[in-house]
Amino acid sequence: MRIARFSIDGNVAFGAVEGEAPPGSTEGLVLDIIKGIPFADFELSGTKVPLNKVRLLPPVLPNKIVGIGRNYAEHAAELGNEIPDTPVAFFKPSTSVTGPGDPIEYPSFSQEVHYEAELAVVIGRMCREVPRERVADVILGYTCANDVTARDVQKRENQWARAKGFDTSCPLGPWVETGIDLARAADLTLQCTVNGEQRQLGRTSDMIRPIEDLIVHISEAMTLLPGDVVLTGTPAGVGPLNVGDEVAVTIEGIGTLTNKVIKRG
Repeated sequence: MRIARFSIDGNVAFGAVEGEAPPGSTEGLVLDIIKGIPFADFELSGTKVPLNKVRLLPPVLPNKIVGIGRNYAEHAAELGNEIPDTPVAFFKPSTSVTGPGDPIEYPSFSQEVHYEAELAVVIGRMCREVPRERVADVILGYTCANDVTARDVQKRENQWARAKGFDTSCPLGPWVETGIDLARAADLTLQCTVNGEQRQLGRTSDMIRPIEDLIVHISEAMTLLPGDVVLTGTPAGVGPLNVGDEVAVTIEGIGTLTNKVIKRG
């Protein structure tokens, strides 16, 4: 099931996305409005609205976003970094989240902002110290993410809070796909295009550490809450974004997340 969060006539709701459409298009898709929230038992209302009549919002509002750095060997190498002995975790605040079609605001304190296409894991239940064999039980589904990074700031500051945590630096969407199991999530194609030109192309099978290891590692330290998001790393091919660019992240079996870069007002 594809679960979207949306706004219509000033009201916010969740809905199940039905139908098929060409990549990047919403033509022919409809939303069956959900009674309740997707993190508990819910029903479909049977009330349907065309997807192109609503505004899609970030599919979740996470309490926290936990990113994993250098989880693809070729990406680590392209930035001159060694593969770490343990996963490198960092936070992006909830204020960094923006939705499909919403702008990425180019920060005033950076002159080198990069795209990073990533598979995002959406947590479905409160959990801590998750054993590896139970990881599937705590995942609601998966969505597309762009871990937008002020690369020059990342290089000159000893920690990544400003470089990866500025407002609108975490586009998520267009929806959460719940019908992908861990085995399939471990081998999906993901790509990034800028103004229609392919910049990144990789597979999640190239991750150094799989999703199970990441959830175990993170949940050893902290409680994960429903709606929290884990970013699993980006493949090689990262590069600059400029004001006016349109950047799209497409993941096999999930969909396409598109955002335009604007100057921060």
